[in-house]
Amino acid sequence: MQPTPFTPWSWRDPASLSGTSQPADSDVVDDAGRVGVDLVDYKVEATDGHIGSIDRASYDVGGAYLVVDTGPWIFGRKVLLPAGTVQNVDHNDRKVYVDRTKEQIKDSPEYDKETFESASYRQQVGDYYTGSYRDYPH
Repeated sequence: MQPTPFTPWSWRDPASLSGTSQPADSDVVDDAGRVGVDLVDYKVEATDGHIGSIDRASYDVGGAYLVVDTGPWIFGRKVLLPAGTVQNVDHNDRKVYVDRTKEQIKDSPEYDKETFESASYRQQVGDYYTGSYRDYPH
């Protein structure tokens, strides 16, 4: 079986957000009928420990991401994590597990709230995480 290629800005399995094909009470349904779970304030766990909590989330098809506030871990820096880095969501414990190490996340491109939605920044972040997937697949 071939490994699934890494797609930075898409959820690996959209149904895995709610664990069902039917909207759950915690799901966010937008005007277009897309279903996502409101992950704001969920804790984020890297493969080697806690990195912060979700400050903002987007569920755009082909452009989904999480903005994570790392708190004091990396001096209050926020990081942008493409949806493709999400490995699992535990709704009971309100935790999101990503398939990157703390070091990989710490070394990611600097988050800039003014430009993070630009195509060039998204390309830079996507290239970084795609490279880290190739170099350290999980």
